[in-house]
Amino acid sequence: MLAKRIVPCLDVQDGRVVKGKKFADIQDVADPVELGKRYSELGADELVFYDITASHEKRNIFLDVVERVAEEVHIPFTVGGGIRSVDDFRAVLNAGADKVSVNSAAVHNPSLIDEASVRFGNQCVVLSIDAKEENGEWYVFVKGGRENTGRTLLEWAIEGEKRGAGEIVLNVMDTDGVKEGYRSDVMAMLSERVNIPVVASGGAGKSEHFLDVLTQGQADAALAASVFHFNEIDITELKHYLYNHELPIRLG
Repeated sequence: MLAKRIVPCLDVQDGRVVKGKKFADIQDVADPVELGKRYSELGADELVFYDITASHEKRNIFLDVVERVAEEVHIPFTVGGGIRSVDDFRAVLNAGADKVSVNSAAVHNPSLIDEASVRFGNQCVVLSIDAKEENGEWYVFVKGGRENTGRTLLEWAIEGEKRGAGEIVLNVMDTDGVKEGYRSDVMAMLSERVNIPVVASGGAGKSEHFLDVLTQGQADAALAASVFHFNEIDITELKHYLYNHELPIRLG
């Protein structure tokens, strides 16, 4: 069995790491370079960097910040936000990213997944999905959670895999930043329908939440932000906790 992964997430706005709840109430946290370096040293398995307003503001990602973070981390590094073309993929990979995450642009232009997968390999293509439940159905949202696409979560995830995505990050909007637990039921529903790794996002508040989503939720990795940013959970201690509960975890 492949090792389960713990993945800190840097939501970046105007060159600073920020964090909010349910995509609102944004507050400043730290410098992304310093924080990324710390997580790399603490034993995080991967690091994710999202430029959270690039798509909404219709601008390119802050490549200079990506480059500075990449120089300091020694773990796989995923970058997303404002990725609209294969050229954007190339620029971010050249800046030091190992994987590139697409969200809004892929929904509006699904062939971007095909093109990037053919050009760079599906291991580089991460499909990020922001999902919310409405009237008993899970829908895909874009533009930082501002717009309901009308597409269902499972429909879009399955299409994304067929087009060449190598991994899916599922962020459940209603639990984002609330710290009451991941929606393991939704993660399991998705994991059972696709054959690529699923990364759970949205809701981490304590170590038990990670254990639940990596077991009951069948997620391959768990992504979190504020519990790590504010030192509420220590990554090293978390990984030992999961290891002691017999999960396959990389230690040391």
